[in-house]
Amino acid sequence: MHLPPRADIAVLAVAVAAVGTSGPLIAATAAPALAIAFWRNALGAAALSPFALWRHLAEIRAMRRPQWLAALGGGVALGAHFATWTPSLTMTSVASATAFVAAQPIFAALIARARGEHVAHRAWLGIVVCVVGAVALSGVDLKLSARAFSGDLLALLAGALAAVYMTFGAKARQTLSLAPYAVICYSTAAVTLGVLAFATGEQLTGLSANSWIKILALVAGAQLLGHTLFNRVLKTTSATVVSVCILLEVPTAAVIAALWLGQVPSWATIPGALIILAGLVIVATSGAARGADHPGAPETADVTHQ
Repeated sequence: MHLPPRADIAVLAVAVAAVGTSGPLIAATAAPALAIAFWRNALGAAALSPFALWRHLAEIRAMRRPQWLAALGGGVALGAHFATWTPSLTMTSVASATAFVAAQPIFAALIARARGEHVAHRAWLGIVVCVVGAVALSGVDLKLSARAFSGDLLALLAGALAAVYMTFGAKARQTLSLAPYAVICYSTAAVTLGVLAFATGEQLTGLSANSWIKILALVAGAQLLGHTLFNRVLKTTSATVVSVCILLEVPTAAVIAALWLGQVPSWATIPGALIILAGLVIVATSGAARGADHPGAPETADVTHQ
């Protein structure tokens, strides 16, 4: 852990604010959940495609089968992530949904362990703390309504799917540049969401002008600006610092939802959310602790696309 350069602090602040708008914007958009998720990915891919083709056409043409499988697998997982994360915001509060989906590092650690990789003891402690917080928060939401509890479960599933997406992404990014991977991944996610919409009979068109404005804001903010800036500062700032900063999305989204949507969290939900955040900080910083114990061990950050 170290203090980022001054320029990176400003960039991180903008990135956190950008991703923090994701939950409130989705909750405020009067459109089918799959339509919101489909268009944010389709438009995100369209925005990045000219640059990817201009700068990385030769790289795309030279892609091998394992690279394609990793990129396509990441896209399917990302599509499934959005298919669960987006509707969860209409079932429970923005604060609760964001807290549960932020549990993605927990599932990333479990996947890593299942693959035979080392997971630091500190990470397991963080996971236990997160479970305690999740039980506390979900218990409060269950008392409110079964719908709110179901929204919590959907958001938690979205966090697990985000971890699967990041696992594929980490493999693909070992040999692929960011722009080609993002275009393939976002395009695949859009196709996955389009198939789900067709299968469930959910409409992707006929949205109101107001809905389109919010979807475009979602694409420009959380989909492109927020995570692009997170990836930019990874060159000069510790991945652990970036991971912890991403967790600030939870209180940022809660504040925006309170001011804009009037979703003021009850006092009963605050302890559970704070416990989850504390556990996630322990998990996120466990990589730095391991690096100190094992010099040369890679330090990684999981940047989700919420």
